[in-house]
Amino acid sequence: MKTIFTDWGLTPYREAWEKQQHYFYAQVHRKQQKLTMGENVIVFCEHPHVYTLGHSGKEGNMLANPAQLEKIHAELVRIDRGGDITYHGFGQIVCYPILDLEALNLSLRDYIHKLEEVIINVCAFYGVKTTRLDGCTGVWIDAKNARARKICAIGVRSSRYITMHGLAFNINTDLKYFSFINPCGFVDKGVTSLQKELKHKVSIKEVKKLMKQEFIKVFELDV
Repeated sequence: MKTIFTDWGLTPYREAWEKQQHYFYAQVHRKQQKLTMGENVIVFCEHPHVYTLGHSGKEGNMLANPAQLEKIHAELVRIDRGGDITYHGFGQIVCYPILDLEALNLSLRDYIHKLEEVIINVCAFYGVKTTRLDGCTGVWIDAKNARARKICAIGVRSSRYITMHGLAFNINTDLKYFSFINPCGFVDKGVTSLQKELKHKVSIKEVKKLMKQEFIKVFELDV
């Protein structure tokens, strides 16, 4: 099964969600009707300031009221992925893999593990050591001590082994926007970015190239 990579650039969140659904439901329909297999699609994009709240998330983890959201030029969108609340904004790489896990012979747990591995490997390229945190999806720095901070959030949805939503990787992200939420529902853990860890800006284009290479290697994709 072929996989194509595409870059939507800066795209409003609701528009990207609608485009994702187009690919997602087309793939689900093919499987339901046992039609010819389609293509896996891995999307890179960036969103203007937006907070997204998963279907099982708690409203109380949004700390800003509507007036405050308007002041910081952000919106809150309730969506159909797992996980709690997170932030998307400028300087962050958002990645939406729309994959057939059955064709890749992966369980949902395997899939999330491999998403984490992609980001762990990219961070290692820059000399930033990252790990997983037991019981929490995503990629972390200093995961086992009081300085634990997340550099990449993961939240997915799947139906008939087709995935949508994905990950948000903080590259040159303005981290003050995370102060308006309890990120992913945590009140005792921080958030970071490659820029903060390295103390200089990082090329978004370069990171995307590395992510593509790691996706191909980690998922053993045919592109």
